[in-house]
Amino acid sequence: MQKKMKVLVSVMAVTLLSGVLAGCGGASLGGNDSGDAKVTKKASAKVKIGASISTLNNPFFVSVKKGINDAAKDTKNVQIFDAQNDTAKQSNDIEDMIQKKVDVLIINPVDSSAIAASVKDANDAGIPVITVDRSSSSGKVLTLVSSNSTKGGQMAAKFMIEKLGKDAKIAELQGVPGASATRERGKGFEDAVKGKIEIVAKQTAGFDRAKGLSVTENLLQGHPDIQGIFSQNDEMALGAAQAAKSANKSVVIVGFDGEEDGLKAVKNGEMAATVAQQPEEMGKLAVEAAYDHFNGKKVSSKIDSPLELVTTDSLKDK
Repeated sequence: MQKKMKVLVSVMAVTLLSGVLAGCGGASLGGNDSGDAKVTKKASAKVKIGASISTLNNPFFVSVKKGINDAAKDTKNVQIFDAQNDTAKQSNDIEDMIQKKVDVLIINPVDSSAIAASVKDANDAGIPVITVDRSSSSGKVLTLVSSNSTKGGQMAAKFMIEKLGKDAKIAELQGVPGASATRERGKGFEDAVKGKIEIVAKQTAGFDRAKGLSVTENLLQGHPDIQGIFSQNDEMALGAAQAAKSANKSVVIVGFDGEEDGLKAVKNGEMAATVAQQPEEMGKLAVEAAYDHFNGKKVSSKIDSPLELVTTDSLKDK
């Protein structure tokens, strides 16, 4: 009898331990890991793509949208939502696409932390997620398609140091708080100028041109000795250029993105430089990653999109 009881207790212990281990294993999954789960193959033209773009009020993200549509095998199987820089709207749009059972989600987050809940919802629904330009703070992501924003910030810093020399006083226009691009571009730039150039003011302008204008107007009034401005995107830089022109001040302005209006401003000298990305290429790479996934190919957890520092001098002969 005692022997039978011992056997029974042992079986129960093993069963309980197995359950605990299974629970721990499930809890340990996460982060930007595409996982090794078997993928049900699907013809590219049949893959239903749902995309959420942070804002289509910015030419950069309009180009991302164009890249998605251009790379799609059948645009009838692509639906793209404009989140209008609203985290709640983006969440609702993604939930709608999950309910419609899209095959894959391409997300350009408004906020890297706020998007995490939506990414987890997609994970629970078995829908792979691809993020573009900005990451998600948690949840499983098949891949992140972006430029190296930290490296881009360093490129901007090196140019500004060469242009202004050491001990110059500058300001920094920051993007949307919480966005990975804001953190990474800022870190790359600030670490590179530390001890070489003084950042006398840092202020958010939400990646928006109108806000870039009004924030720069205030900065120039409060710090009339500013010699340069690093803007974390071209839209804010264009607003800053307008403010500097209105105040009749000569300020070295460096943007980030390489959007069409930004490149024009660099060419005519209103901006000194921009760290140029390739947004259309980002959109295309995201779609190609989705198709590769459904063709059973391994997708890298990070897909880099190239960067190039474009200056007024480099555009003179173009």
